[in-house]
Amino acid sequence: MTALVSLSLRVCAGGDSIYFPGQAGTVWRVRQGLVRLVHACGPSRLPVQIALPGDLIGIEALAAQPYQHGAEAFTDCALEPVDPAGHDELLREALLQQQRRSHDMASLRTGSVLQRLSHLLRLLDLPWQGAHTVAGDQADRVRAALPPLREVAELVDAKTETVCRALAQLLPPRRRKSGPARQAVTGRRTTVTRPSGAWSSHGRALGAAA
Repeated sequence: MTALVSLSLRVCAGGDSIYFPGQAGTVWRVRQGLVRLVHACGPSRLPVQIALPGDLIGIEALAAQPYQHGAEAFTDCALEPVDPAGHDELLREALLQQQRRSHDMASLRTGSVLQRLSHLLRLLDLPWQGAHTVAGDQADRVRAALPPLREVAELVDAKTETVCRALAQLLPPRRRKSGPARQAVTGRRTTVTRPSGAWSSHGRALGAAA
C-alpha cells in the first residue's frame, strides 16, 4: 500500500532555514529529523533549543507573537503546520517539551565532548554502539548521516578539531575505498599516497564529495 503524504507537509534539507526571528507564522510539528532554534549574536549564532519528531516549534504563534529565534533544519526534516484550535492543550504540550529538550541541550553542551557526541548520536537515532562494537560499514553510514562537522561542533559547543578527534574515538576508521594513487613530489623524492578516510575540519569527511 502506498503511504499518503499530507499536502501541507513541508520538507527541508539539512542546513535550510525554516523561519527567521521577527517573522510571524504558524506553529509547526516536526515529523522527521532534528530542528535547532538559533539566536543570532552579531556574526555568531547560539543554538538555544532543539526539536525532535513529535515536537512543536514556533510556539510564539500561540500568543500571537513573532518568532523569537530562527529555526534551521539540522538534518533533513519534514514539518507539518499545527491547527491552533487546541490552544490550551498545545501550551501544555509545549511546556512539557521545553523541560525535556532543556535537559537534552544541557547534555549536548556540557560534559566531555565524547559524552556530548554520544548523546547527539542517540538523539539522531543512529545505529551507534561504540567504536569496538559497530561495524565499519555501519560507521560509514553514521558518518554520512551526520551534518557537516562545523555544524556538529557548533551544536555541541566545541572546536571542529576536537569533534573530529572525538568521532575518531567513538567510531572505527572509515572503510578505505580503492582508487588511483596520487603522486606527491617533494624535492627529489616522490611519495605515493592514497585518499584518507578521516574526518576533516572543513565540514565534511575527507574523500567525500564537496
